[in-house]
Amino acid sequence: MYSISTDTVIPKIAMEPDPATGNAIFRIRKNESAAYYLKSDFLQPHRKDYYFLAYVIKGGSRVWVDMTPYVLKPQTVYFTNPQQVNLKEEVIPMSGYTIAFTQEFLALDDSGFLKGLPILRNHHNGHELNLGAEDIVFVEGMLERISAEYAVQSPWQHQMLLAYMKILLIYLSRLYTDQFDAKAGSPDRLLLKRFISQIDESFRSLHEVADYAALLHISAGHLGDVVKAQSGKPAIVHVHERLLLEARRSLVHTELAVKEIAYELGFEDASYFNRFFKRMSGQTPVEYRTQVRKMYQ
Repeated sequence: MYSISTDTVIPKIAMEPDPATGNAIFRIRKNESAAYYLKSDFLQPHRKDYYFLAYVIKGGSRVWVDMTPYVLKPQTVYFTNPQQVNLKEEVIPMSGYTIAFTQEFLALDDSGFLKGLPILRNHHNGHELNLGAEDIVFVEGMLERISAEYAVQSPWQHQMLLAYMKILLIYLSRLYTDQFDAKAGSPDRLLLKRFISQIDESFRSLHEVADYAALLHISAGHLGDVVKAQSGKPAIVHVHERLLLEARRSLVHTELAVKEIAYELGFEDASYFNRFFKRMSGQTPVEYRTQVRKMYQ
């Protein structure tokens, strides 16, 4: 059902066709009780080559997304995108729904609207949505409809699933903006989102604010002013924090030497990378790797 790519330093799990349905781009599973864990997930850092949503009805397992641990709570939605590093640390029986879908599934939406939804773009790097009583009723109802449609074999199935998923993802995006981003609609807020999105695409090769300003067709001064006003942090800090996040991922989840990580992140000088990392985190890369790995033991 899933295959693991070994051509990346951190293993990447890809979806394979569902043996029961043949569906290779979308999957929904209802877990009634104890039960479903991939051996490839458990205690193994990995990236999923697809988007993943989980609605927990009953649970308690402890999982990590990047450097953040989550204890799965009932009536809560969890979500990741293909960039995040995942790890299941503690297994407790869970019931609920899980949904996985690929970029190819999103491409069925010719408008490209779905790809831009906050729940999928996840600019705030959040992974947990708390639901109110009305939200629970709505989300569970949509998941039941999607699950029922998934069991139907028809030429229209993918379009029906896409229509249902559009409703669900829009609803979850509204919750996302309520919880993470109260000013989502302002032009300056949209510029901040575009800046952060561009960082995600280019952080390995572009380390200067002026480079991102050029890509966004605005002056570096204007970009810096807007980003500081909207986020409370200078624009360069966003770039540096994205570099630091990826450095931490590699230090914790790979055996790459520090100089190799520096090169992967676009630092020509390993000693400069060491100074950068210590300035940002208060520790050298080696100190950080040693300390954090103790949490997995």
